[in-house]
Amino acid sequence: MKILSFIKFYRCIYLLLGFCNLAIAQSALQPQNPYTICFTPGSNCTALLIRQIQSAKTSIYVQAYSFTSQPIAQALAQAHAKGIKVSVIVDKSQRGQSSHSAASWLHKQGVPVWIDYRPAIAHNKVMVIDNNAVVTGSFNFTLSAQQRNAENLIIIRDPWVAKQYLTNWQQRLHVSSQFKPEPKREVSWLEQLLRWLEKQLARLLKQELKRTIAN
Repeated sequence: MKILSFIKFYRCIYLLLGFCNLAIAQSALQPQNPYTICFTPGSNCTALLIRQIQSAKTSIYVQAYSFTSQPIAQALAQAHAKGIKVSVIVDKSQRGQSSHSAASWLHKQGVPVWIDYRPAIAHNKVMVIDNNAVVTGSFNFTLSAQQRNAENLIIIRDPWVAKQYLTNWQQRLHVSSQFKPEPKREVSWLEQLLRWLEKQLARLLKQELKRTIAN
């Protein structure tokens, strides 16, 4: 009887382990959640976006309206340095030589950058990563989007969706021009003098206004 009880107990343990292994295998086969959603304020969407860039294996296609976030730009430059194909299309407002312009900085790092001149505003905020995932939403690639604005960002892991966004990216590329930084214009001595006079006049007016109020 003891032997039979032991055999039954052993069979129960064996079946239980079998069910556990089956559950683990099914869990491993379940697809990754195809969506990741982020909102500001409240979440670090910049960090989420950087992690997605760092996960890229082959390519990153970018469309940006306002692009001044140095951490995001650095992540793209690092991906480019690793041999990942990084290509960027930005709105014409990003063409200037401003120190805040990520487009100018990426261009200096060797990342191909284009300007979408045709529409009034190239308002897309998109990254297509590895032809498999799309990052989009209202979230501009800026410090303000992370720290001051109410924004949304979604990552969609779907090859069909990625293909549609990549097709649109390529269509915008065909009507865009390669990024060429505006040459720095030298300020003449006359312009410098006029600016100095304006500052002095503003200072004198401010002092006169204070005296008038005091009297």
